[in-house]
Amino acid sequence: MDMSQAFSITPSSARMGCCSACCRDTTLDPRPALYHAISGRAARGLRLRRIGFLLLCSVTAAGMLVLMASTLFVERPDPIGLAMLAAFSITLPWTVIGFWNAVIGLVLMAFSRTPAAVVSPELQEPVGDDPITESTALLVCVRNEDPERLCRNLSWMIGGLAARAEAKRFHLYVLSDSDRPALAAAEEAVAQELSQRFGARLAVTYRRRSHSTGYKAGNIRDFCERWGPDHAFAIVLDADSLMTAEAMLRLVRIMQRRPHIGILQTLVTGLPSASAFARIFQFGMRLGMRSYTLGAASWQGDCGPYWGHNAILRLAPFIEHCRLPLLPGTPPLGGHVLSHDQIEAVLMRRAGYEVRVLIDEGGSWEENPPTLTEFIRRDLRWCQGNLQYFHFLVLPKLKFLSRCQIALAIAMYLSPVGWIGFLLMGTFRSAPVREEVGLALFALAIAMTFAPKLATLTDVLARPRLRAAFGGSAHVLAGAAIETLFWMMIAPICAVAVTFFLLSGAFGRQMGWTGQQRDAAGLPFRHAAASLWPQTLLGIAGLVCLLIQSPGLFWALGLPIYIGLGASIPIAMLTAHPAFGRALMAAGICRLPEEFHPDVHWHLPRPFAPLAAPFQEPARVSGHWTLPSPSGRRVGEFGREFADHGPRRPNGRDARSQGASRDARIVASLQEPVP
Repeated sequence: MDMSQAFSITPSSARMGCCSACCRDTTLDPRPALYHAISGRAARGLRLRRIGFLLLCSVTAAGMLVLMASTLFVERPDPIGLAMLAAFSITLPWTVIGFWNAVIGLVLMAFSRTPAAVVSPELQEPVGDDPITESTALLVCVRNEDPERLCRNLSWMIGGLAARAEAKRFHLYVLSDSDRPALAAAEEAVAQELSQRFGARLAVTYRRRSHSTGYKAGNIRDFCERWGPDHAFAIVLDADSLMTAEAMLRLVRIMQRRPHIGILQTLVTGLPSASAFARIFQFGMRLGMRSYTLGAASWQGDCGPYWGHNAILRLAPFIEHCRLPLLPGTPPLGGHVLSHDQIEAVLMRRAGYEVRVLIDEGGSWEENPPTLTEFIRRDLRWCQGNLQYFHFLVLPKLKFLSRCQIALAIAMYLSPVGWIGFLLMGTFRSAPVREEVGLALFALAIAMTFAPKLATLTDVLARPRLRAAFGGSAHVLAGAAIETLFWMMIAPICAVAVTFFLLSGAFGRQMGWTGQQRDAAGLPFRHAAASLWPQTLLGIAGLVCLLIQSPGLFWALGLPIYIGLGASIPIAMLTAHPAFGRALMAAGICRLPEEFHPDVHWHLPRPFAPLAAPFQEPARVSGHWTLPSPSGRRVGEFGREFADHGPRRPNGRDARSQGASRDARIVASLQEPVP
């Protein structure tokens, strides 16, 4: 087929569900004054929380700056010391905000049986019986992805929807920007297969662009111009995204009830992984994200985050108000916007619509990079995208909080540069310092950095069922210890990578939009060395200088910072090695609740589910994956068991009618109140 064409196999019932007359939300042109969702009392409460949070962060940051000045300036201020103080100030925003988010989140988790309802009560109202009356597009944006993985994920998600009567209100769009002909042909075959299997209940359309103009944002904009008016909502998914049917239906029902919400973001958690790197990383993310997101949502309110996937958009205002401009200049700071999500969120908020986040865990997942080098590559792409936000700081009519969010997104990638600059200047500075104050401040900064993880860890250990969902106290504490050591080693490596990338950006270096490695397959020495030699040399040089100039600080700074840098190549190779991942799996270290919970096993596609049981690789039959079921029987091509009767359990019971209760049990197990 021509690369700019699209095909669609759409049943009459699905076309009926997608017609413009019935799918358009009649309230899609609300005025902010007419659809103001927050009562006067709630609005005042939100304003007071924002003021209080600003005061807490300001006082904390000022106190840390005073302590740093006391450390550096024993005598008179000197130029290098002043530069170090400025570099330290750059690192403070995310450290301080993360700390207070964690404190607020911990208080909410400790003293509220339903903290999500306290933060956003309007999103916690039961919507399970509301009829689905609006049409929703499922947008899966892909670029040079593994077609078999794509088919596996889509088969599972579409199968869950196709088993429900509401399926006619959904339409899957596979939006490809792939530039490799072989992969594109395989993608088209996948979409044809999905159309043949599920087309009687849920429409499927595949489209590949001839030119990937505008990256992912341009991909979605192309959809909006072609098919956007046919749908009220769009659920945006990445190639590595997974969402349960119940989670997607809940998003649609909330959007139907709340016409003032423009973007509704789910809390995305990492999928179980056989990769040691991904396993440790997402265990730490799982520990940190709940307290952090709860705390942030308490003051962000209607100016919440949008992460670009596993979220639902109200299409009419998105099409009208969220078009991204072509930035002046050339890449890396000019041209098309690489990181679209935050800007689309602030534009939606400027238009008078709310951007909200669902705090509930369960039903929304993603995969994380399996190796350190792949993680850094993704991080640098985000870095380039966030630095383009300088253009949007002066955008007119933005909410004050939206402008702060843009500034914080930029500061996220200036903070590592501040740390590296601070350490380098400190290594060569000869002026006396108050070492005891400096060490105390360093320990305080580390504790504040880990506060979100410590807060959620405290909550997990306090809840018997949640503690059991993570494998018990011993497994949780062992995983937390390994993750802490892991991140203390990894953070300087990533900081150096960001610093070198920013320096090379002055010479035109930029990150493209390419396919991503998602499978754990080891990391050869030559690839690790090619990516991490700057960190290695800097770590060795830093250790030598520290031993010569400040041997008393060796254990405080050398161990957590310079040793990690110097050992970056073996660290990358070890955490990518399949044997290390298998060892962690066998020991039950850094395991997620999805690996223990039997209902979740049935929720996830088989390549993820067996992590709690002996692992079975999918067998290749006639060019397709056949997925082994726990009972030993073969599930048909691309998970064909969904095609006729919905997913089934080993005892043969139809799972279609059990979806809602199963999802409720999963969420309940992850959010058990403290006794």
